[in-house]
Amino acid sequence: MDKQELCRKIQEIYPDIGQCAIDVYVEYDEEKKAWVVHLEKGGKRLDTYLEDQDAQACMEGKQCVSLGLQISQLVQNIKEKPETRQSEGV
Repeated sequence: MDKQELCRKIQEIYPDIGQCAIDVYVEYDEEKKAWVVHLEKGGKRLDTYLEDQDAQACMEGKQCVSLGLQISQLVQNIKEKPETRQSEGV
């Protein structure tokens, strides 16, 4: 499994990610031995970690429950999170 495959799987499970202009990016964190899923929209970014075995099970079609719950929560948080304001040079 590589990051492109996992990213495609996430987009397959949650097609609204692309439709709602939410960008998804996946990378492997060697130090934590887990996949990091980054979701970003309108300057807002949220991250979650997926254990290697959870990501692998999902890729094999065995179980996507933990991935699904985490991604759903992240998408909801991004939609509800207020826009961050830029300082106006005060």
